[in-house]
Amino acid sequence: MKKGKKIFIWIVLILLVLGLVFLCAMFGINAYVKSVGKSMIITSEEAAALPDADCILVLGCQVRADGTPSAMLKDRLDRGIELYFAGVAPKLLMSGDHGQVEYDEVNIMKQYAIDAGVPSEDIFMDHAGFSTYESVYRAKAIFQAENIVVVTQEYHLYRALYIAQNFGLTAHGVACDNVLYAGQTMRDLREVLARNKDFLTSVFKPEPTYLGEAIPVNGNGDLTND
Repeated sequence: MKKGKKIFIWIVLILLVLGLVFLCAMFGINAYVKSVGKSMIITSEEAAALPDADCILVLGCQVRADGTPSAMLKDRLDRGIELYFAGVAPKLLMSGDHGQVEYDEVNIMKQYAIDAGVPSEDIFMDHAGFSTYESVYRAKAIFQAENIVVVTQEYHLYRALYIAQNFGLTAHGVACDNVLYAGQTMRDLREVLARNKDFLTSVFKPEPTYLGEAIPVNGNGDLTND
């Protein structure tokens, strides 16, 4: 066998081994993040039996062009409001993307809760919750929360709770999966990558896009109105 061909075969073998090691690491981290997060997921009934949390953190997602919550966001809001009225926490923290004037998740989330009967002063808005990591980081750094109940779909809860634990928060999660959402297979695949990303961000803890002055979540949520 010619020397050049041998070198090529060795390069291919090395690349295959490296690729296999990468895949094993990626899926190993994914499984680890899921296992840690899963241990903190509870039912609505179990949440109602907990000592009062500082707030219920509702993680934002897509709003429709007509200004109404998407199906996934509506389910998150309904669960968060349910937990509020069950006495799980005295405040709601709506965290989502309001990085542009023309796109605003958090005001829509707050108005939805107000329409459901939640007093405006009990609803805080995090206008710079641009990612799950940033929402959790800011819940502690800006809103001074120490004990939170996180509401989102189960596939997403694992990562959110893993991040919360790594920030030293006392955290539980309540899922809001009421239906099988369109496109869920693709979201599940993307979430594998996201769990790996936030495994690393939870180690290095980079600052979020925005910080700012503290707005304690035990105060008046209208301070976060824009």
